Amino acid sequence: MEISAVPTEVCTLHPESTLGKIYLDWMPQPGNYIDLEGKTYVILERRHRYQFRRGKYNLFRVLVYVQPAPENLERSLVNGRWIIGDGSCRYNAGSEILRCAVNPNGPCQGCRFWEA
Repeated sequence: MEISAVPTEVCTLHPESTLGKIYLDWMPQPGNYIDLEGKTYVILERRHRYQFRRGKYNLFRVLVYVQPAPENLERSLVNGRWIIGDGSCRYNAGSEILRCAVNPNGPCQGCRFWEA
């Protein structure tokens, strides 16, 4: 499936409000990070809105629910995606949501379990 610029509405849950409407050339997934107006948000949920045209349903808009990302979040870019924590550590989960198995709350710096 080819993804062209999809209109995306960015909303917060608490308090429920719309932060803005943007066009993304990638499909946002829960756990991904998005920068909007100089602030970083983590995507919690994604919903699709379809429109019936010419006898079929077409993707009309994507709604993403976000919350502000922590300021001191350690992130590493591994294989083209952001993960939490030090990507070179043996115990890193390689996930956008979970840091690692032995020290999930972090931080990685100074962790006694860190191994390359």
